[in-house]
Amino acid sequence: MSDSPRFVVGSSDFLLDGEPIRLVSGALHYFRVHPDQWADRLAAARAMGLNTVETYLPWNLHEPEPGGHDFSGGLDVERFVALAEEAGLFVLLRPGPYICAEWELGGLPWWLLRDPDMRLRSSYQPFLDAVDAWFDVLIPKLLPMLATRGGPALMVQVENEFGSYGADPDYLPHLRDGLLRRGVDVPLFTSDGPEEHMLTNGLVEGVLGTVNFGSRAAEAFEAFRGHRAEGPLMCMEFWCGWFDHWGERHHARDPLDAAATLDDILGAGASVNFYMWHGGTNFGYLNGANHGAGFEPTITSYDYDAPLSEWGTPTPKFEAFRDVIAEHLGEPLTEEPPAVRLAGFGDVRLTESAAVLRNLVSVGRFEQPPTVEEAGIGHGFAVYRATLPAGAATLRIPVVHDRAQVLVDGVEVGVLERDGEQDTVALPPGGALLEILLENQGRVNYGPHLHDRKGLLGGVEVDGVALSDWEVLRLAEVDKIHFGQLGGPLYRRGVLEVDEPADTFIDLPGFAKGVVWVNGFNLGRYWDRGPQTRLYVPKPVLVEGANEIVVLDLHPGDSDTVRFVAEPALGEPDVFRGSLG
Repeated sequence: MSDSPRFVVGSSDFLLDGEPIRLVSGALHYFRVHPDQWADRLAAARAMGLNTVETYLPWNLHEPEPGGHDFSGGLDVERFVALAEEAGLFVLLRPGPYICAEWELGGLPWWLLRDPDMRLRSSYQPFLDAVDAWFDVLIPKLLPMLATRGGPALMVQVENEFGSYGADPDYLPHLRDGLLRRGVDVPLFTSDGPEEHMLTNGLVEGVLGTVNFGSRAAEAFEAFRGHRAEGPLMCMEFWCGWFDHWGERHHARDPLDAAATLDDILGAGASVNFYMWHGGTNFGYLNGANHGAGFEPTITSYDYDAPLSEWGTPTPKFEAFRDVIAEHLGEPLTEEPPAVRLAGFGDVRLTESAAVLRNLVSVGRFEQPPTVEEAGIGHGFAVYRATLPAGAATLRIPVVHDRAQVLVDGVEVGVLERDGEQDTVALPPGGALLEILLENQGRVNYGPHLHDRKGLLGGVEVDGVALSDWEVLRLAEVDKIHFGQLGGPLYRRGVLEVDEPADTFIDLPGFAKGVVWVNGFNLGRYWDRGPQTRLYVPKPVLVEGANEIVVLDLHPGDSDTVRFVAEPALGEPDVFRGSLG
């Protein structure tokens, strides 16, 4: 196995400067936390007794278009790692290229799906070429962070849980060799579930193996030892909570049950990484989705029932875990995490409106409805526009990915959803202009449905005949909206006056579905389907004085007022014991 002068993977322990070290780590994704709050979150990690922090690196955020890279602001991973080091934390880096993470397309860029033959997470050469080009940019930025170069990063992961996805014998070795060739000289590791096929397909020669689970630690480690007799034991993802889909109840795990599993892990002499330690938020349109019995998009909150809440306050799980860690360290942990001030600012009336369908930017004309990837629209919404033939009575969209709001002459006539029970809409007599507002609700991030292209995938039929000659448009940027027009889905705008910014939550009583921006910052999606009914507003998003609030209101009703409150609302919890994974 690879090693570094400082950090070595021994036969039974990790060694730091020649002495055994147990990694007590927590997952904290810099891209799910406002960058002005990174330092506070890292300080809280130290207060719980962690000595390490772990993060994925999302390719799709850092390269939103081929060859166009972004490492600024909330994507400044170099600054994040430097702050972790200042906080006295080591770092584990998980650059993928696939990361899962309940993140859009598992962190893979949407534009890969422009290739109709694309085979993600495989040795398909165009995929490997794109990965190699990305790693040529990314890895040189990571090298100074490595422990071999004086940085805090102790290890780097090869892909992520590949054993639960595929069995391509050439793919993982290509990634391993690519990391080594580009100069990564700290230990490499993989992480997989404890099931036989996961370990068989996910472990790589010359790379440390780790295992992911939420309960039954002894069984998981025993299964792992059946594949790797030597090396330190590590639970790389201790699933101490879980994520939520729209339409489900909020998942919550009993803190004492989770703490008992943590005690089992540490009692086995293993290292641990809490997944999640602090979940954060799926800001914007980057939430992922699952596909089990049907399509299941993930909510905006990624609170995960983690030890540190979405808004940065310790939970009972934080205290229970700290007690277990202190017991195994043999010393008390007395440092307290930074305080978080939550405030309510009252009601804001949204006094201005703008028609969504009059604030569009054309991206092209097509004979048949393209996928949004073919149209060049990466995330969020697209509008398909066509002219209805005279006498049109019935419209059919056989395959919708994911939600189609059908409007005729600006009036909504129906909504079709992926996996919905119907695929037809009755058209009003004399209708002329057809507009379909298509929402990409998040690409699948896990499992065999990963190649999740979006749009009207089966075309559109009117009275049994394919409708042709389409214009596809995207929504205007929020700062380019022209307020004043009415009709159909609306943007609503108001002003929140703030004397002293603080963390808060926006409640949208009477609103059905849409998106919220505060001072141009996309907080994410809301949906009265629940379980989440309020969106988290980080303190750094607000300014002293006037703050612009814009709400995309897909189904306008009588409500025109939102409320800023000091309490979250993630729905009635569904408390479980042990892992759901």
